[in-house]
Amino acid sequence: MHSTKKIAVCSRSFSKNKTLREEILSKYNNIVFNDDGLSLNGDALISFLNGSTHAIVALEKINDKVLSQLPNLKVISKYGVGIDMIDIKAMKKHNVMLGWTGGVNCRSVSELVISLTIALLRHVPSAHREVLSGTWRQHIGRQLSGQTVGIIGCGFVGKDLVRMLQPFKCQILANDIDNFDEFYKEYGVKSVSKEELLKNSDIVTLHTPLDDSTRGMLNFERLSLMKSDAILINIARGDLVDEIALKKMLMSGKLSGAAFDVFATEPPVDKELLELSNFIVTPHIGGSSKEAILAMGRAAIFGLEADESSK
Repeated sequence: MHSTKKIAVCSRSFSKNKTLREEILSKYNNIVFNDDGLSLNGDALISFLNGSTHAIVALEKINDKVLSQLPNLKVISKYGVGIDMIDIKAMKKHNVMLGWTGGVNCRSVSELVISLTIALLRHVPSAHREVLSGTWRQHIGRQLSGQTVGIIGCGFVGKDLVRMLQPFKCQILANDIDNFDEFYKEYGVKSVSKEELLKNSDIVTLHTPLDDSTRGMLNFERLSLMKSDAILINIARGDLVDEIALKKMLMSGKLSGAAFDVFATEPPVDKELLELSNFIVTPHIGGSSKEAILAMGRAAIFGLEADESSK
């Protein structure tokens, strides 16, 4: 058991998970958990991390201001897969190492993409609302089988989604800044531009990280390229899509439906968008399966050794 590491667990999800607590306590004996369920950012985050040598973070914002106040901090380990809340340049400046494992929650995310896609194609939200209001009528929907699926971002989740779509015999289009030719060839994926993907896909699903090159990636101009009967799935990052433009498209019938698990501001505040019958909203649950939570937590525990593995 390590006694020299002073560990702060910022993540509320990790802190309240009995299994993860037991596993980390079996390895380390000097740990502070976020048992009060605090939302830690800015000065509150600095205060919580003060004196710690190692930290597990989730959605907390790690920047130069935070790191400059934490001279003892050696390692930040990520609970989850997105690192857009971590300033990598600031980490290097302050000689803080990052413990991170990509793709540990990809199956959880991929399954949610497929479930939301089928729900939209079969008009499940509208049918549910109608039954509750006393209306009983059959909705004619579409099968996922044989549809053209456009995947923007073919990293861990994108690739896992490609594999899961194989039994549905979909035509799969992909767009990514990296070259995955061998993978595309193996699974029959066609690499295309964003514009071609948007024009030809029945389902568009986003799986890119959020950075300066992807922020606002789907603006009104690009959304307007999509088929009127197409649907859009976003389980990546909210700022990838212009939500005002999306609302206009959904309300005007220029886009059939959309399902978002992430938003520019969380929780979202645009009730007009949230209450649309052709829009499904979930509260950032892409990685919130029991299996994914354990996988992310164990990866975060492993990441605490980042300073040891670099020696």
